[in-house]
Amino acid sequence: MGQGVQPWRAVVAFALAAAFFCYGFVHRVAPSVMVAELMRDLGVGAAALGNLAALYFWAYAGLQIPVGVLLDRLGPRRLVSAALAIIGIGSIVFAYGGSLLGLSVGRLLIGIGAAFSWVGCLTVATQMFEPRRFPLLTGIAQTVGVAGAVLGQVPLAVAIGAIGWQQTNAVLGLVGLALAAGFWILVRDRVRPAETSHGLLLGLKLVARNPQTWICALFSMSLTAPIQAFAGLWGVPYLQIAYGIDKASAGQVTTFMFYGWMAGAISVGFVINWIGRRRPVAATGSFFATATMAAVLFWPERLPIGAVEALLALHGLSAGVMLTGFIVAREQNPASASGAAYGLVNTCVVGIGGVMQLVIGTLLDLRWAGTMSAGIRIYQPDTYLFAFASLTILGFAGFVAAICLREPRGA
Repeated sequence: MGQGVQPWRAVVAFALAAAFFCYGFVHRVAPSVMVAELMRDLGVGAAALGNLAALYFWAYAGLQIPVGVLLDRLGPRRLVSAALAIIGIGSIVFAYGGSLLGLSVGRLLIGIGAAFSWVGCLTVATQMFEPRRFPLLTGIAQTVGVAGAVLGQVPLAVAIGAIGWQQTNAVLGLVGLALAAGFWILVRDRVRPAETSHGLLLGLKLVARNPQTWICALFSMSLTAPIQAFAGLWGVPYLQIAYGIDKASAGQVTTFMFYGWMAGAISVGFVINWIGRRRPVAATGSFFATATMAAVLFWPERLPIGAVEALLALHGLSAGVMLTGFIVAREQNPASASGAAYGLVNTCVVGIGGVMQLVIGTLLDLRWAGTMSAGIRIYQPDTYLFAFASLTILGFAGFVAAICLREPRGA
């Protein structure tokens, strides 16, 4: 454990921080199983819904740099507790906002609170555990987080079917408030303001001037874009149209991306510690992630649904190497500015989700043929594929970035 922290408190802090990341991931993907209900109740099309869902990402991404800097300076206890409370309140506002504006305010609050989840978890791992444990803890945290994405698919769809989307979001709000109370009561900060060697802005300047930070950002965000834009929003309605299946079944198919990512995330730390190198792991994972996603979308003949599930699982397994970007960013920047490094990389990682959700929604509306059913716009499979091509282009850029990642000294 890290110096100056009781072992049990370190474990509890990390467990609660990982649960926070899991909870934030549920909210991240939740709109994907509410597409029809929200379009119907709000009377909006794909672009408007994409923008509503993307508010989470705009808030989350926009706050990553200040969140990282503040966590370096103030520690996680107060900030994470307040953030969880904000998500809880935002979820209740989203449930009962009553209009596009009201739901937008709620979604924005959820994004603001969730902005502290991943960087907060990494900060707990950095401050309360030995450096050699960081790759493994990062993998565990990501695995727990992606489990939230699984919960946000079929289980959430079942809950919505049983009690409605509004009541489901209200319950999620109460969960957030309970986690906030638990974190405040049980967690103690180790790092105090006097212990940091950098001013609030100096650490950020050092991180931003390092080209490796931006290479890490491009690499990691290229691997998170498909899971955020495809599994997180547009994959479910696409599969419903392309394969003629219901929402729950389509959600189950996209969940295979998360199953794969859970396995990939927990494996990355072990593999990196075993071979002692970062670049080969990153490049191999990026190549297979891009290739499998392209196969799902652009195979000349429509694949059986079982093959789609297998390919999406392989994509998630390969995409788990996105954690390498955070590991390299930590190694290539000063330890006292680690929060700033995490924040800058995560700005791009999460921001790309909002960008691609909106881009894909806009491209769908651009190619929309005017078909509607029960007040909902219907987009043809070819229209979806036209919009999804943007994910493959980004994947290729991420592969180039992987080749440019720097190894730690002595590797």
